[in-house]
Amino acid sequence: GSFAWGPTGAAGPRNGWAITTFRTSARDMGAPAARRPGFDWRRPDHWLAFGFGAGLVPWAPGTVGTLVAIPLYLLLQGLPPGVYLLVLVGLFLIGLWACDKTARELGGGDPGAIVWDEILGYLVTMALAPPGWAWILLGLVLFRFFDILKPWPIGPLDRRVTGGLGILLDDLVAGAMAWCLLQAVALW
Repeated sequence: GSFAWGPTGAAGPRNGWAITTFRTSARDMGAPAARRPGFDWRRPDHWLAFGFGAGLVPWAPGTVGTLVAIPLYLLLQGLPPGVYLLVLVGLFLIGLWACDKTARELGGGDPGAIVWDEILGYLVTMALAPPGWAWILLGLVLFRFFDILKPWPIGPLDRRVTGGLGILLDDLVAGAMAWCLLQAVALW
């Protein structure tokens, strides 16, 4: 059978993460696969929602997902501002589909393994950022600060808005708040 790495839905190996199979026993090998939640490497929505696999890390998947955003930012940083914004809109729309679909398969809510929201939030933070590694690291720290602490209005959005939009929206707002601080530091 096929294997997947993903949340077990309960306390289990590695804080609720385990390798799961798609077929329940050798007897079922001729039957259609019985799917259980987990990462399926054949599905593009899983690759995106799980941040190209970063969300599968059993410790600090949000931070690891944000780190995955850095090479993507390095590819995008030279784009004109309008094109960068269009790319963000496109990534948001793709992420809306991938995160919503994957979260429903995992039982709803905002699973920690879904980290596309961190990738998108960091890219929002870095819009129009000055060049250089100091700014890249400052953007990372500022975004993670707002994403983890969830000050108003991030916290209420995180609790009240559901589905793919809910997964993405709180991180977009965290990215916007981090962007404001990053721009203020750059102007200072």
